[in-house]
Amino acid sequence: MTDKTLTIRRAVVADDDAVARLAALDSASPPTGDILLAELGGELWAAIEIDSGKAIADPFRPSGELADLLRLHAATARREAGRDRRTLGDLLPRVA
Repeated sequence: MTDKTLTIRRAVVADDDAVARLAALDSASPPTGDILLAELGGELWAAIEIDSGKAIADPFRPSGELADLLRLHAATARREAGRDRRTLGDLLPRVA
């Protein structure tokens, strides 16, 4: 039986080489900053830079839907980060 488990997670430093290889396959520069990865069966199929929404994907696999899924997750992460900043700002004293 082939493992078809989908994992979406944040990239760590140990993922840098795999992300660079994926970017080379996609003829793109590697994403920077906070990155989300989509792995299928333990293999990297797509990645997205959270802040910019720039996605890369393996052009030799049917990875378009995974890139779309990563875009949704990245948009949610951006909204949550914005909400966290607003909450912190609301807690700070205002200067007149």
